[in-house]
Amino acid sequence: MLCDVCKTNQATVFLTQIVDGKMQKVNLCEACSKEKGVTDPLSFALVDLLPGLGAEAEVEKGEPVQHCPACGFTQADFKKTGRLGCPVCYDTFAEGLGGLLKAMHRRTIHTGKVPARLKRSIELGARRKQLQHDLDKAVAEENYENAAVLRDQLRELEHTT
Repeated sequence: MLCDVCKTNQATVFLTQIVDGKMQKVNLCEACSKEKGVTDPLSFALVDLLPGLGAEAEVEKGEPVQHCPACGFTQADFKKTGRLGCPVCYDTFAEGLGGLLKAMHRRTIHTGKVPARLKRSIELGARRKQLQHDLDKAVAEENYENAAVLRDQLRELEHTT
């Protein structure tokens, strides 16, 4: 089997990556695998190895390379390092980042991590605050039947914590 990159040498390195349920396979010779940095799994992306999909393909086609106006970072730099150069890069490369981030992290909004006990405590506090607000509103509107139900829910919530 020939190398997918140089198409001359016999392939000795076989890579398989599954992205969004689609399997991509790349066969490389020893020279191309070393050139692409396959020995260090953090320094390459399989998309850069596939013909026509990597940053090198954009340069070969003669398409203009987009640069960040603040730091001069390019998409090729991002694909090579896996990091952006500055906060302005997020706006500059926003078009391609959305899908990429969603594929990598399953969402495009950072939510952070919270310990389970703290998360439950925060949720209970928010629920308690909402119930108290609704209770105050019901009393102000003289809707005492609804106020009694809210009061009971608030007491039940206090006993669960």
